[in-house]
Amino acid sequence: MDIEQIREIVVSQEGLSKTLDMEFYSTPERDTVMARMKVGPLNRQPFGFLSGGASLALAENLAGVGSMALCPGKMAAGINVSGSHVKVVAEGETVTATAQLRHEGKTLHVWQVDIRNEAGELISTIQVTNYIVTPKRQRASGEQEAKKGTGK
Repeated sequence: MDIEQIREIVVSQEGLSKTLDMEFYSTPERDTVMARMKVGPLNRQPFGFLSGGASLALAENLAGVGSMALCPGKMAAGINVSGSHVKVVAEGETVTATAQLRHEGKTLHVWQVDIRNEAGELISTIQVTNYIVTPKRQRASGEQEAKKGTGK
């Protein structure tokens, strides 16, 4: 999946992706997108391990990037994120997340995201459901154009 346009938007703005140092990558498959994140002071527990919340944030952000790449001009809002964490990752290591699209509807996308450590072992498995919406400013301009066309 080619995510370069979306990636440029994400890395150019302040937000959780930038704060947690998430890096997003295109893949050759149309239904798959990847990201990496180093475990550090901003995404670890006090015990020095990757926070489960940071894993969920990585999955939701990655699925959002994938949905927006599939739907140019639309926004993706995570409406359900559910995961299981099966192994810890120590500070200093890098995790890799792979998101695969499981359902592509007009308004809902369901993604399966697996996060693995540097050895390729499963760390977390997460399901993300995104609601696909047209940004309000685009809806408003589209409605104005429609009214012009009908003379109303």
